[in-house]
Amino acid sequence: MKFSKLLSSLRPYVAGEQPKDKKFIKLNTNENAYPPSPKVAEALRGIDAAELRLYPDPDASELKLALSKKHGVSAENIFTGNGSDEVLGFCFPAFFDRKDCCGTTDNKNITPPVLFPDVTYSFYPVYANLYEIPYETVRLREDYGICADGYKGVRCQGIIIANPNAPTGIAMKKDEIESIIRENAGIPVIIDEAYADFCEYSTVGLTKRYDNLLVVRTFSKSYSLAGLRCGYAVGAKPTIEALDIIKNSFNSYTLDRLAIKIASAALKDEGYYDMINERIINIRDKTADELKKNGFTVLPSSANFVFIKKDGVRGKELFLALREKGILTRRFEGVRTEDFIRVTVGTEEEMRIFTKAICEAARTLQKANNA
Repeated sequence: MKFSKLLSSLRPYVAGEQPKDKKFIKLNTNENAYPPSPKVAEALRGIDAAELRLYPDPDASELKLALSKKHGVSAENIFTGNGSDEVLGFCFPAFFDRKDCCGTTDNKNITPPVLFPDVTYSFYPVYANLYEIPYETVRLREDYGICADGYKGVRCQGIIIANPNAPTGIAMKKDEIESIIRENAGIPVIIDEAYADFCEYSTVGLTKRYDNLLVVRTFSKSYSLAGLRCGYAVGAKPTIEALDIIKNSFNSYTLDRLAIKIASAALKDEGYYDMINERIINIRDKTADELKKNGFTVLPSSANFVFIKKDGVRGKELFLALREKGILTRRFEGVRTEDFIRVTVGTEEEMRIFTKAICEAARTLQKANNA
């Protein structure tokens, strides 16, 4: 069997481990620690299996209407997809051009890059390579915050910023993001808000003022629906129409009937989600304080996870020691990230067990390393 040259050059995204048994405390993939709204269970019970013989609404009109009410925009300003990963994947061919293959040395004719941080969601370079789109990374500040100035006055064809960023959890100031959008008029600026409901603000409202802004969001994190695969984007009508063209050139039915119905039901219970996500924020901050008291470096998180390290202990050692204790976390290779581990905020009991385990593991490893 012959395969394409592109295939051999790709380095696909590696998802977090999904154990097949229940022996682990699972703090590695940023799923919500609490179950979905009771209204979701009610919607599931009300599904007529006979309806599954029919294709779903390709426009997901019911869900778009519910989302338009949530965000105070028109339904024509909303795009839906099979998780925010798919929505982001559609953005690349919709807004960005492939590398210039003409071999010219005239910089004006070379396709400009897409910009995103050097430490961020690792799917961005995967999509860029898949679609053969040039990209450059902008170095985070020494404190691991995103440097807004790095996205201003630079020739580029687009910008992607996760806010709060992953895996650091650090959020930018809203006026910093707005300055990037404003100073790149005519250039697509995509803000990936997978964790925005654990943050103090969203940039969705800015889409009414800036037609170059697209905000991508998901039901996986704050709505406890990672298993559903439902995401969406909010932006100007022409931007949404561009995404629709890509979608309908790939798969018109990206959301099935169950996803449309269940996500719409979840949006009817904002009070429930406000409650559980506020609980997660409180547990996150309490855990961070406890870890800092025990000598850990904890980056300031506005997400449902914390990014931590312990001086004198290698990240890989800590990651493996926790796994031996039955706790799954996530670790990322790279000079600036290899000694950190990312820990999803679980329930209060899970985080109590985790904190005790990581402190014990760190002490043991420090002794061994100093012996």
